[in-house]
This record gives sequence, structure tokens and C-alpha cells, in this order.
Amino acid sequence: MGASSDVPALRRGLAVLRLLASRPGPLSAAAVARELSLPRSTTYHLLAELAAAGFATHFPEERRYGLGVAAFELGSAYLRHDPLERLAGPVLRRLVDSAGRAAHLGVLHGAESLYLVREQPRQPTTIVSDVGVRLPAHLTASGRAVLGRLPAAQVRALFPGAASFVDRTGRGPADLPALRRLLAVERRRGWAVEDGYVTAGFASVAAPVFDHGRRPIAAVTVTFRHECAAECGETWPDLAAEVRRAADELTSRIGGRT
Repeated sequence: MGASSDVPALRRGLAVLRLLASRPGPLSAAAVARELSLPRSTTYHLLAELAAAGFATHFPEERRYGLGVAAFELGSAYLRHDPLERLAGPVLRRLVDSAGRAAHLGVLHGAESLYLVREQPRQPTTIVSDVGVRLPAHLTASGRAVLGRLPAAQVRALFPGAASFVDRTGRGPADLPALRRLLAVERRRGWAVEDGYVTAGFASVAAPVFDHGRRPIAAVTVTFRHECAAECGETWPDLAAEVRRAADELTSRIGGRT
């Protein structure tokens, strides 16, 4: 073990890495020092050490620093370990045991919801949201749980025209204004609801999962049988409370912030 005095230096080095990763382009040492309130001499030393280890790259002509290839390698290794899926599994299992309904984890993939993990109750139900399945994000509760936390311009870019709005059962938003109204309601409420939009006779409740920058990166969803002749407006608040607790737990497990 190194001396305890090495710990502050490590924290400062990690802070420099996070700062470099958060910006769209390289930064000067002076900008790094200013942003992190560090002495310039300390900043130059940290940047030199990071560059020597491959975690930072020095652009001498620009007198700036950016991320190095070692940072990319770490990020790639992180993704290869499927961290989100591994951390979500136990959370979903507990949700299934508590709610008695199928639960899954979905992410936004373009204008579609992509399902990464699914846990079934002891008496499984056949549902379309299986692992690897993609469904129109504007129709799924999981998709809208994420869309509702994205900037309006990003939502507009994902759904640029009428052709973007697939219809499966005759229910759900059919154009961008309708989608925006629904997202606003669900954002205020705190969870998204899908009542027969994807498959007649099934409903879903979903809540978003956030990363360390409070960005929505996934959604926890429960799906269950529900029949109604017309969309009845049910929002299942008690079930939603369980789903939101699971989503918050997963957010915490990945180091995110709500």
C-alpha cells in the first residue's frame, strides 16, 4: 500500500480525467487548473503523469491536453463486462419477487427501445419485450421514460416526421405534438405508462435510470396483463412506486444521480 498522502494526488488525477472526458475538445493546462482550483504546478505535474501513463494526450502545437488511448481502453473494457446488465439483474429479480410481474431493463437505441435484461415471475407470461427485442420507443413505457428526460431538440431529431410514428394497436402518440404532451405528463408524474400500445391486453409501467451526470441511460419496467375496451387512463401508482425504487437503486449501484 502506498502512503496515505498519495490518495489526494490520486483524487486530483481522477478529477482531471473526468474534466477531460466531460469536454468536447482538448483543454489547456491553465483551463484545467482554473476549473479544478488547482495550483498550476500541480496541474502540469498531474497532466505529465497522466500523459506518461497513456491516459492523457498532449497536443504541443495547441498547448492543450485531451484523453489518451489508455482511457479509451478502460472504457472499452468496462463495456465488455456488461456492467449495466450485471448490476440490473439482482435489482430486477427483487422487483419481480415484490411485484409478481415480469420486469426488464431497456435502453434507447435510436428511436427504438432495446431490451437488455428480463426477469420473469414463477408463473411466466409470454410478452414481446424479450432480451434483444427492439420496439418503437414512442409506444413503450421504457422508451418514453428515457425520452421524457431528453432535450426537446433530441426528441425532435429522433422523430422528424410522420413516418417515425409506427402504429401497432391504434393506441399511443401518432405525431410529435402528441408525443411531447405525453412526455410532459409522464415527466411531471415521475413514471411512464403504456396501456396496450405495443400489444393488446398488456400494460407496462417504467421509470428512468440515470448516470453520474443525471442523464437518462435506461429504464426499469414491469409488464402485466391488462384488458380495457378503450384506454382507461389507469396509472398504477402503487406499482410505479416499486418500479421507481428499483430504478433509483440501479441508479445508485452504477454511481448515478437522480
